[in-house]
Amino acid sequence: MTALFKPGAPLRIGTRASALAVAQTAATAAHLGDHELVTISSEGDRSSAPLASLGGTGVFVSALRDALLAGEVDLVVHSFKDLPTAEADGIRLAAVPKRADARDALATRDGVTLARLPLGSRVGTGSPRRRAQLLAARPDLDVVGIRGNVDSRLGRLYHADDDRRVDGLVLAAAGLERLGRLGEASELLDIDFWPTAPAQGALALEVRTDAADALVERVASVDHTPTRAAATAERGVLARLEAGCSAPIAASARLEGSVLTLTATVYAVDGANRLTAAGTEAIDPDAIGMADLDRAAHALADRVATELLERGAARLAPLGGVR
Repeated sequence: MTALFKPGAPLRIGTRASALAVAQTAATAAHLGDHELVTISSEGDRSSAPLASLGGTGVFVSALRDALLAGEVDLVVHSFKDLPTAEADGIRLAAVPKRADARDALATRDGVTLARLPLGSRVGTGSPRRRAQLLAARPDLDVVGIRGNVDSRLGRLYHADDDRRVDGLVLAAAGLERLGRLGEASELLDIDFWPTAPAQGALALEVRTDAADALVERVASVDHTPTRAAATAERGVLARLEAGCSAPIAASARLEGSVLTLTATVYAVDGANRLTAAGTEAIDPDAIGMADLDRAAHALADRVATELLERGAARLAPLGGVR
């Protein structure tokens, strides 16, 4: 094992090697003082296979967590939506910085909106949730599976090979913005009409559970309470439903004043049907710590997810959360 964190030494921050991961990590790292970025290749980045066949979104985080546990880095930065919902041994969530735009963006070759795409247009996405939403809004669309980094996906709009070319793509607005490419979007999809993946647009900073107090305090300085509460509640829905990466689920939460509001939707895979449930939880963010905040957010998520299950969500989509 290499040396652990030493106060006064540059902070070693682990990140995936993709351009997007480096960009979002660098933006957060700028608020943490003296540091160096350590790029780590993940299985999810090396393969273009569907996530479900690789074992789900966790393929993006395991290599970073291994480096953290081995003492090769002091903390790691993830896209929060990529984290498995189960806790990892020896690792703790130290901070959730202020969230970027949580919306999805539609990029089209001719700059047209979703409503104006010609009948039968090919739209690419690797997300079952986005696929279901596209088919719910436009059953005539030919929705095709697509994975890869932002550049390679956008390149499919202009691909010379007709079999690979698409007329539109749905991507996270936050990713485009962090790469300085938000101008590629022809439309930002209203989150009330088009809710997104739990914790989309949010980052998660992890340290070891035995991390020095000085490190924990330094990382916690970038924690943003409203984002942490909202993202934790959204991800709590996934945990309660035991939903994998093939389940089309959307969730949106916000903390306004002392009220945390959560709305979650489960879609049929083909987009033909959906179930939505919502709830609120009173939280005083100035009077409780991180652990109590997380518990309150999970309590709200449990109530909302339980309502979805009682109304038949497990018959609508591939879920495991029946008790």
